[in-house]
Amino acid sequence: MKKALLVKTLIVTIFISAFIQTGCEKAPSPEELKASMKIVDVDTKWVKKYYQPWPAKLTLVPAISFRVKNLTEKTIRHVSFEAVFRFMDDTKTLGEGFLPGLPEGSIPPGETSDTILLKSRLGVEGKSISHFRNSPHWKIALVKLFVRFKGSRFTLLGEWEVSRKIDFKEPEPYPPKKEEKLTSY
Repeated sequence: MKKALLVKTLIVTIFISAFIQTGCEKAPSPEELKASMKIVDVDTKWVKKYYQPWPAKLTLVPAISFRVKNLTEKTIRHVSFEAVFRFMDDTKTLGEGFLPGLPEGSIPPGETSDTILLKSRLGVEGKSISHFRNSPHWKIALVKLFVRFKGSRFTLLGEWEVSRKIDFKEPEPYPPKKEEKLTSY
């Protein structure tokens, strides 16, 4: 009987300790959240979602990559990021990218995270890279980056225009073109 009571007490103590460490802290305000980190090394581009050579089909999605610098004296943990993509002058979103936590788990004080890549789930379909580059209908896209930390609401960190850079290289046609050999006489 004493052993069962001891086990129950130990379980309750562990549960209360975990609850106090995770759930009882006040969520940071948007101002505190923005002051705790800096977004650096931002790069926007279009990346491949789907490719098939025959019949030609290429789907590109907008993406943003960045790093996070910790400006506080505490380790940053439990951070979520969301990127919302849309075409300029359009009210509908083109898609979202979501990261529920930091890939490396935490960012020590004064340190910078590894590169984080968020890409849209939805994109634009075409036939080839040249189809996109030469299309007069390829619109300018924008991305808004939000952060959430320790139960806070999502806070806007910034908005960027998605560059027209395409991070995809179409494979060489098969079979490869044969080079003519020069013969000497």
